[in-house]
Amino acid sequence: MRAWFALTTGDYRGILAASQAGTESAPAHGVAVQLAAQEAKGWARLGDRRQTEVALDRGRKLLEGMPYPENLDHHFVVDPAKFDFYAMDCYRLLGEDRFAENLAHEVIRAGTDFDGSERSPMRMAEARITLGVVAARQGDLDQAVNYGEWALKGDRQSLPSLLMVSRELAAIVNRDFANESTGREYLDHLTALSRAS
Repeated sequence: MRAWFALTTGDYRGILAASQAGTESAPAHGVAVQLAAQEAKGWARLGDRRQTEVALDRGRKLLEGMPYPENLDHHFVVDPAKFDFYAMDCYRLLGEDRFAENLAHEVIRAGTDFDGSERSPMRMAEARITLGVVAARQGDLDQAVNYGEWALKGDRQSLPSLLMVSRELAAIVNRDFANESTGREYLDHLTALSRAS
């Protein structure tokens, strides 16, 4: 939990310290997979691609050596779909748009039930923001804002996490599209949500 709190408050070195301390305490348990992913997220936010890849690789190897989890709803259980979600976040931050986009589509596919309902609303929301970031980087403001707004409409939200990821899209919109009404409206919506939280 310390790693996640550090992540949502922008304490990236704190993510690394908490993840590494947790891994030392439980190196062969399932939580070590999640800690490796949190560490990768910290390195990605610091812009260190090599260390991000090392942490992701360590987490993937740990995951592959464990039995498939019985209770996917348990917060500290990581299955392959959840690990893809963590990797998506890292690749988006590193500007690896093709990897991030492919993983975002996979997260959405894996999180959609046969009847179209969403099993993992927060993962789906962050995947849509990832697709919005990719669209914004490619110059498609309308698509970027559509994905960004769609992500904010979900019923079940972890607002600190959602706002943190939404700010990445907001930074691109502010930099490249602040003079366009669609861009300003999206930025105003995020500002209102931030104040409400």
